[in-house]
Amino acid sequence: MIKLYLAEDQQLLNTALTMILNLETDFEVIGSATDGDTALSDIIKLKPNIVLLDIEMPKLTGLEIAKQLRLLKQDVKIMVLTTFAQEHYFQQALQNNVNGYMLKDSPSEELIRSVRSIMVGDTIFSPELVIQSFITQKNPLTPRELEILTLLKTGISTQQIAQTLFLSEGTVRNYISAILSKTASRSRIEAINFAIKQGWI
Repeated sequence: MIKLYLAEDQQLLNTALTMILNLETDFEVIGSATDGDTALSDIIKLKPNIVLLDIEMPKLTGLEIAKQLRLLKQDVKIMVLTTFAQEHYFQQALQNNVNGYMLKDSPSEELIRSVRSIMVGDTIFSPELVIQSFITQKNPLTPRELEILTLLKTGISTQQIAQTLFLSEGTVRNYISAILSKTASRSRIEAINFAIKQGWI
């Protein structure tokens, strides 16, 4: 069972999303809030697997909640679910190591698939935001992701990368999944070539 927590300040949408998510037999929405303070307190107490955060909320924004959860080293996956397609919000979300960033106009089937993907370690971002990030030529990859991409460029295996960086193979695969998502690439070679073209590695 995937335990979810929803932070959304529009009560009608909060209720609707809760109903949609609870229809899935492997999902359980264990709590929700319409303001950031309540959401942060609940998340720490209830310990969901995944939190879905709106950006603009009273008291604390979704991005501020994400930052606090990372500072407090909470073991929770974070998906931003918002109407805001602005690139600066997306960049702030990346800085706070969110696991997903989706727009509210995405089909519910896509949201459900994304929640399941994030649960197994994938990183999911709306393609239009990734493309916009490329257009502004800002590098969305973290230093660790760049390090792994540079090692991939040398042709070594996932196992060798894990040994080199003292990480588990599963952790390395999760980083590679994030790299592919952030570069909108279908393969490691495509991601490497794109990063070289952008001058990131």
